Amino acid sequence: MKKTLKRLSPNPETLKNHKHLGWLSKHLHDASLWNFNRRSISKAFAVGLFCAFIPVPFQMLLAAPGAVIFSANLPLSIALVWITNPITMPPIYYGCYKLGAWILGVEVQQDFVMSLDYVWEVLGVIWQPFLVGCLVVSTVSAFIGYWGVQFIYRFKAYKRVNR
Repeated sequence: MKKTLKRLSPNPETLKNHKHLGWLSKHLHDASLWNFNRRSISKAFAVGLFCAFIPVPFQMLLAAPGAVIFSANLPLSIALVWITNPITMPPIYYGCYKLGAWILGVEVQQDFVMSLDYVWEVLGVIWQPFLVGCLVVSTVSAFIGYWGVQFIYRFKAYKRVNR
């Protein structure tokens, strides 16, 4: 798996010379952004999963600076935001809304319709529970992602030592 991820990742040397990457291009020489080790991968899961559930367009633009700031694996951080894609967004964000409504003690809109027009119509009512739910899901998933990867790496090391 590690070899496949390395093969599919872009070459950091070619990315450094791209001027359209702006301030990010000068940070791309950091080796931790391209390493596939326990620390960089677990940080990438935390950054990518946190950004995946933030309800903004172009979540990859949040994940890239987050990976640079936290020295996480850059390609993996960016790829993980695609957990929320146009197919999975409606049920995930509806679940976030319901969770936020439950946390805030707000009544859930029962006549919910999966359409952008409906969401714009009721945005004044649902924005607080929606954002609370998204922040909770982002934080919890980042925490689970980070510690889950740490656990998997340590479990595999434990099994290797016992063999």
